[in-house]
Amino acid sequence: MKIAFSSVDGQFVNQHFGWSDEFYIYELDVDKSSFLQKADVSKKQENEIDKLEYKIASLGTVDIVYVSQIGHKAANMVKSAGIFPMKSSSENEKIDDVIHSLQEMIRKNPPLWLQRILAKALS
Repeated sequence: MKIAFSSVDGQFVNQHFGWSDEFYIYELDVDKSSFLQKADVSKKQENEIDKLEYKIASLGTVDIVYVSQIGHKAANMVKSAGIFPMKSSSENEKIDDVIHSLQEMIRKNPPLWLQRILAKALS
């Protein structure tokens, strides 16, 4: 599965979805993860809906977007695009820690939302 992290430095989840200029995209499975690319979403848009649509389109085929904050409207738009929005559990959470936590969830007993993502990623 693919996950995009909203980050200013590529190490920590430290950006609000709507304010993010970059997303760091990783592919991960139960045993390994690999950095795929940095998506530049810094192009400014005139209105909020255009800005959100642009950021969502820039995520490509990711399954999860992991952010420090996300507004209600943006979260609904992300979900409508087939991407699962996740909010960081703490300020400046390390991307590596999130990846390890997700892998541990996959190994043990993935919740239903994660089972759906895994099934979609395998199809």
